[in-house]
Amino acid sequence: MILVTGATGKTGGAAAQSLLKRGAPIRVLVRDAEKASALKEAGAELVIGNASDRDSVAKALDGVDRALLILPNSDEQVAQEAQFVDLAKEAGVKHLVKMSSMEAVPGTTNPIPSIHVQSENYIRESGLPWTFIKPNFFMQNLMGSAATIKEQGKFFMPMKDGKTAMADVRDLGEAMAVVLTEDGHEGQSYELTGPELLSFADVADRFSQALGRKIEYVDVPMDGYMEKIAPFLLNDWHVNAVKELFTEIAAGGLDYTTDTIQKLLGREPVSVKQFAEDHKAVFS
Repeated sequence: MILVTGATGKTGGAAAQSLLKRGAPIRVLVRDAEKASALKEAGAELVIGNASDRDSVAKALDGVDRALLILPNSDEQVAQEAQFVDLAKEAGVKHLVKMSSMEAVPGTTNPIPSIHVQSENYIRESGLPWTFIKPNFFMQNLMGSAATIKEQGKFFMPMKDGKTAMADVRDLGEAMAVVLTEDGHEGQSYELTGPELLSFADVADRFSQALGRKIEYVDVPMDGYMEKIAPFLLNDWHVNAVKELFTEIAAGGLDYTTDTIQKLLGREPVSVKQFAEDHKAVFS
């Protein structure tokens, strides 16, 4: 049995779907059964609870061999993930896969990557066999700009000339399913990127090609952008943490690609152009 946390989110959901397609028995820990109804219909076992509740986590881990740990970024994340690790060890989990971040490097001062570094260290010290999945910017983040792309032919972000090899969560989910169902991935830290290193102006060009009309990237001031998205974030800590991440991208902190997805999946990762084509109805 494989436990998947975060299964009603983009990445955890993609991993759960990929595992089900492989015929793997999975259990999902979710707060809302209704949001996980499609997974239940597809064969997933549901445990209703949340990652901060010890009893919920212990129940979800009972009889589990492998587990995927994906928790929302928050100021409580380190404690929640440490509790999960302790309970996974007690339950006899044989392989723990954690979604981390490419920015999670020793010495970082950015809030979210720092959380991942602390959790990675805790997992290493626990003695559990582990694999870290470390993606960068998600293509699915562009869905938040669907309305302005559709109505104005523009999307607005504070990324300046920063470049990133953004990845599709469908590829990430499939890669996680491979790691969770095949042997030989223990002790590995996998950085996952898309196939192209692109500025956000380049991303606009790829969208133009896919949608058959001019799409423009408009750089906006960071503070103004954060004011607009603040209502959708958890609290002031989360606002500051996202601002720090975006500032790092704008400064070129993720300007490299890896071939990890190709090696894990045996194919090229989804490109930004393909992503836009696949979601043409949303952006048009």
